[in-house]
Amino acid sequence: MADMDSASPSPLPTRAPEPAAAMPASTTSPALWPVCLAGALALAVAMGIGRFAFTPLLPLMQREGAIGSAQGAALAAVNYAGYLLGALTAARLAGRPRRLVLGSLAGTALVTAGAALLQGFAAWLLLRGAAGVLSAWVMVGVSAWAIAALARGGRPEWNGWVYAGVGLGIVAAGGLSWWRAADGAAALWLELGLLALPAVAAVAWAWKPGSEPRPAAVPAQARPAGRVPPGTAGLVFAYGSFGFGYILPATYLPAMARELVDDPGRFGLAWPAFGLAAALSTLVAGRLLKRFRLLDLWAGCHALMALGVLLPLLSRSGLSIALAALAVGGTFMVATMAGLQLARARAPHDPAPLLSRMVAAFATGQIAGPLAALGVSHLAGGNGIGPTLVLAALLLLGTAIWLHRQPAQRGA
Repeated sequence: MADMDSASPSPLPTRAPEPAAAMPASTTSPALWPVCLAGALALAVAMGIGRFAFTPLLPLMQREGAIGSAQGAALAAVNYAGYLLGALTAARLAGRPRRLVLGSLAGTALVTAGAALLQGFAAWLLLRGAAGVLSAWVMVGVSAWAIAALARGGRPEWNGWVYAGVGLGIVAAGGLSWWRAADGAAALWLELGLLALPAVAAVAWAWKPGSEPRPAAVPAQARPAGRVPPGTAGLVFAYGSFGFGYILPATYLPAMARELVDDPGRFGLAWPAFGLAAALSTLVAGRLLKRFRLLDLWAGCHALMALGVLLPLLSRSGLSIALAALAVGGTFMVATMAGLQLARARAPHDPAPLLSRMVAAFATGQIAGPLAALGVSHLAGGNGIGPTLVLAALLLLGTAIWLHRQPAQRGA
């Protein structure tokens, strides 16, 4: 990875400030709590419900005989592909982030409820693909707006409240699926779609029209709008490696947990607990940003996630599975927040193209992970999960070292 950036790394003090964090709060800036509220609720709907509600509902759909294992894998894959498509197209649509996000959230509520109203595997494929596209549009739109607004207001550490929305959405979707499991999968899809509607209304209320911060004057020598700045290939690769490493335990740890825990009531609480860890971790990370660089925070997430990836290979006990889930669930949203904040800092005048490329790299990584496991299993004639987990851990450790060694002026 030495050729990712032409600048040679140099040692830095632990508390080197990031440019975005150094901006003083403006006494004339509007209250920033609506930014946190709108951003958190938008991510809760798009990611926690639109994207991740399929995880707790999949076992219920299989138990009811609606889909089989192969069909479940196909539905997950088309959602990943939709997320990639959404990431690749988001930059062209992010000029009006409020319109993009509100439209995508309304679409998310519709496709979620549509899973109850439209029956048949072909219809579900279309709905899961659309949910992936819409969630990527919301992620890019919210990140382009909220990170900039909080940085201009002198509160970049408040991004933890914005990205906590993903974990809170997982808690809401997982908790409802556990509590109302007796209703059946179809009813739960409809209930989740209806649950999204008041959140969408709250986002529209908190995110006032015209509240997008005006971009600073662009110097003449700045890059043209719509272009990704040079020297960011390393950040993009690291974010893609994060997607590759994250998706493997996220895919296979639930299956391992089901083998160890027979009680559906106890297992059903695992997904809300995962979401709670994700939400709390971003709030803790917001405080850590006062002491550590974003680069070092992101690097630490990769190192801990690598440990979580390797733990199931060392032991299949309930404790090791729980620790692995904690290591992954407690870092994946912090890595998301840190990576996207760094992208915005590297492209302050027009962050959407770089944010879009980062999200696309993540989507590519999460598609490549299961495909790599399948390919290794065919080549080796056995289970390919183990070797692919080792590869993921090596990628995460390598990018952790690279991120830690980057000078602040190259990383933010």
